[in-house]
Amino acid sequence: MHFYRTNEFRVGLKIMLNGEPYAIIENEFVKPGKGQPFNRVRLRQLLSGKKIIEKIFKSGDAVEAADIIDRHLNYLYNNGEFWYFINNQNYELVAADAKAVGDYAKWLVKQTPCVLTLWKDQPIAVVPPNFVELEVLSTDPGIKGDAISSIYKPATLTTGVIVKVPLFINKGEIIKVDTRTSMYISRVK
Repeated sequence: MHFYRTNEFRVGLKIMLNGEPYAIIENEFVKPGKGQPFNRVRLRQLLSGKKIIEKIFKSGDAVEAADIIDRHLNYLYNNGEFWYFINNQNYELVAADAKAVGDYAKWLVKQTPCVLTLWKDQPIAVVPPNFVELEVLSTDPGIKGDAISSIYKPATLTTGVIVKVPLFINKGEIIKVDTRTSMYISRVK
């Protein structure tokens, strides 16, 4: 069992707290005029991905390291209940449930490289790449003369997600989208 001391805390470090894995999202070292120095830490619970807590650790405290592994795998398919990912080196399949995939399911197309976070050999989170290239299935047709502007229209992509695109984007075009913000980035040539 490995432990981290407070002087080793950094953003992204994964620790165990109350029997559950957490990731440090903010770490502030505070040395007050009187009293013992401490670390004010914001943590994200990895099982839900949504719960964020703030905790204070006295300087020198030791916290158990979380046995978390991040693996780079490619998305293969969904059977309705599980999303399957493959390791292209040894062809090992890993199944992730809807809780692990979460809202990112809308960005998964075959062979999309993803990062799977595993705890006790079970996927607890799936993160797609920051940018994906998807085809526009339907959108209002562009009119000759539409140029780069700040006016956007809705477009449905191959995965069913709807994003706002510029007026010059037409059905059948491939576009690059930011998966973190669901925003159009560019047209793919």
